Amino acid sequence: MKFESVLVGFIPEPRGRDGLALASLLARQTKARLMVATVQPPVWTTPGPARADVSEWRRYLKEQADATLEQARSLTGDEADYVVHTHKGSGRGLVELARRRAADVVVIGSAPGGGKGRIAVGSTADQLLHSSSVPVLLAPRGYADGPAAAFERITVAYRRSPCSDAAVKDAAKTAVGLDVPLRLITMVIRGARRHKIEEDMLTRLRDQVAADLSEAASGHRPHIRAEFEILEGRDVAEAMGQTSWLPGELLICASSNAGPLRRVFLGDTSLKIVRAATSPVMILTRQA
Repeated sequence: MKFESVLVGFIPEPRGRDGLALASLLARQTKARLMVATVQPPVWTTPGPARADVSEWRRYLKEQADATLEQARSLTGDEADYVVHTHKGSGRGLVELARRRAADVVVIGSAPGGGKGRIAVGSTADQLLHSSSVPVLLAPRGYADGPAAAFERITVAYRRSPCSDAAVKDAAKTAVGLDVPLRLITMVIRGARRHKIEEDMLTRLRDQVAADLSEAASGHRPHIRAEFEILEGRDVAEAMGQTSWLPGELLICASSNAGPLRRVFLGDTSLKIVRAATSPVMILTRQA
């Protein structure tokens, strides 16, 4: 993956600051251009008695946009580009802006209502996670309160599929660029009545994941520091709790195989991973 342009959607709320802190870290570590955007609704121009209020509404929207971007500027300084974009939906507006400005990734914070350090998917994220033509990066709630100094490791949530295979290759390139280790995690979800997955199944999974890592790492220099883990649990959250997560962890998920090509499309398993994660999560687009 290349990161030359990082787009972050900003609103003057804690979740806006969370996304901005994460986007700033990514842009800084990859030496990418940071673009901060606020999406505002269009001016209502329907003929009628309310038409006289159009100028007032336009003035109000401009004041709100200026105040929002000024708050972002106070947090990031003059090293970013600041953009106002008009669209009925904030998520769809960011999708449109990312396409027009050739952004490589879109970053937002968690929706309200999620727990501290967790990610909740609201309407903006839902629009992005089902239509974006570039990867989407989500910041956990409260991320700006203590952001990582740098990314320390990339972890890929892996299961055997063309989309996951492509995600591993992209993650490997990113790990080389950031000079961080690469980790693959494969989750084995057992039924409530089963107390242990058969050892031969786990052995086959370990062998397969090891082979996938070896293939993904081949051809990349400098050498990738790679590892893999098999996580077992009654559900995704329990499985993900079986391993440790670094303060500078970046978790990567592939899009669902059922989604449209070159678009982000979040499947059920990926959604469960996003909700259970305690670190930033990036969802990649579906690749051929």
